[in-house]
Amino acid sequence: MIDIQTIKTPAYVLEESLLIRNLELMKRVQTEADVQIILAFKGFAMWSAFPLVKQYLAGATASSENEARLCWEEMGCLAHTYSPVYAPDEFKNILKYSSHITFNSLSQYALYAPKVAKSAFKVSCGLRVNPEYSDVATDLYNPCAPGSRLGILHEQLGEDLPKGIEGLHFHALCESSSYELEKVLINFENLFGRYLYQVKWVNFGGGHLMTRKDYDVSHLITVLKAFKKRHPHLQVILEPGSAVAWQTGILISTVLDIVENRGVKTLMPDVSFTAHMPDTLEMPYRPKITGATDPIEGKPTYRIGGTSCLSGDFMMEYSFENEVKVGDILIFEDMIHYTMVKTTMFNGVAHPDIGIWKRDNTYELVRRFHYKDYKNRLS
Repeated sequence: MIDIQTIKTPAYVLEESLLIRNLELMKRVQTEADVQIILAFKGFAMWSAFPLVKQYLAGATASSENEARLCWEEMGCLAHTYSPVYAPDEFKNILKYSSHITFNSLSQYALYAPKVAKSAFKVSCGLRVNPEYSDVATDLYNPCAPGSRLGILHEQLGEDLPKGIEGLHFHALCESSSYELEKVLINFENLFGRYLYQVKWVNFGGGHLMTRKDYDVSHLITVLKAFKKRHPHLQVILEPGSAVAWQTGILISTVLDIVENRGVKTLMPDVSFTAHMPDTLEMPYRPKITGATDPIEGKPTYRIGGTSCLSGDFMMEYSFENEVKVGDILIFEDMIHYTMVKTTMFNGVAHPDIGIWKRDNTYELVRRFHYKDYKNRLS
């Protein structure tokens, strides 16, 4: 249990024992289903925790030259790299840091295939395809939405895959269940099954929220085993983002002021939604606050305001058991996956510390941000 009072706010705090719990579950899936599960940096790039992650998972996936380099330097392995488009001046280093490279279009593969062939680095190439099915309701997060720029449609491929292609990759899920994966696989095999005998591996992408409490892990293993039985020559890869760090840590803040205007009370903690929790406004979703609920008539109720000058940097009302006072602590739950990766330094607001609550109940401050961190982002 994290001792909140010992930690300076604002701070993201990863709880090591909870991360291990998730990694152990994922290693079970990896072993029982005979698949590779790799970490997606877009969901969790806290590299101070990579020495622990690599004890359990088979590697990592990158979406850029920077992520691929981080994989090599901090995970100690080559990346499975996919980007919607590759910049010519970055591709040389992407080759250097990658074991697998997936291309989003046939034109991108045609452009870079000669460079792969001439490279001294051995890289396995794949194509991202669009299975044209997804349960994701929010279009912003739906890779299979009509007109999506992500992935090749089945009618764009010929009888055979282009020479040199060794894998197919799809990504259609977002915090989804194994039953949704099962539906995606039906579409995927119907549309692209004829190409599976031509490749060595298939990447099922991310969105497999196997560490969520209500997730049917046994069913996932059954689905994966069934696919491998149908296609025993294929290496199956999954690259969950959220699942690795799901419910493994918090963002701790302190209430600095309480503003009241015409009956609306707003708590003003030392964090910003737009800068420190941007996915709450993008997705959008309503973050959980420890000890708070949706509004209940008769209970102390407040909006939660952010520290930036953006008018929309706030969350609508939460109710508390007792009146909140200046100096009280607010704990935003489940803030380690995606949230930390997507933060900004908008307005130059103080960026939260990053720390780890260790298994021996000690706190390790991993990073504290300063003026130079803000200044060096700009010119």
